[in-house]
Amino acid sequence: MAERKAIIGSRVGLHARPAAIFAEAAAELPVEVTIALEGEPADDAMDASSILSLMGLGAEYGTAVVLRSEGEGAEAALDQLVAILETDHDAE
Repeated sequence: MAERKAIIGSRVGLHARPAAIFAEAAAELPVEVTIALEGEPADDAMDASSILSLMGLGAEYGTAVVLRSEGEGAEAALDQLVAILETDHDAE
């Protein structure tokens, strides 16, 4: 299983616009991806393509999250999603 840690870069956290951008990107990937706050068990991870799950995390600016995926293309998928999470989409 591939795993990546990311720090939330949007000033408003993983809410509204940043969550929508991330969920859309996750949904388009050829692998399933889960997301959880750092330190939470992998069993508690949520579907990264669900906006409701993302907003339910309560991940604020600077919060560490862990992305997990498996299968062909998982490493590249996680790299792409980390880049999205660590971008301040509210500054654009």
